[in-house]
Amino acid sequence: MNSDRGKLLALVLLATPPLAACVHDDAGTGTPASSFGEANRQTMLAQVIEPDPQYEEATPPASAAKAGQAVERYRKDTVKKPDRVRSTSVTSGSSSSGSGTTP
Repeated sequence: MNSDRGKLLALVLLATPPLAACVHDDAGTGTPASSFGEANRQTMLAQVIEPDPQYEEATPPASAAKAGQAVERYRKDTVKKPDRVRSTSVTSGSSSSGSGTTP
């Protein structure tokens, strides 16, 4: 019976360090720090749409004339092309080969 208790104690001691690693504890109190999971909460909040948006006007202003012009441009295949926007820039530089000779 003593050997069973010893095996159980050894098993508990072996399992304790991995379980202790699961608790994010800054103050040593055994409870997670208040900032634990903050990045996840911020990401979720950034994806939430305002549930009760308040607008100055009930419907946004629209122009039937401009909409008609846009449809006509679409039909004639003369749609205004948007300006090309580059999100990155490529710079080129020269480097010397270090040989000191020119071919």
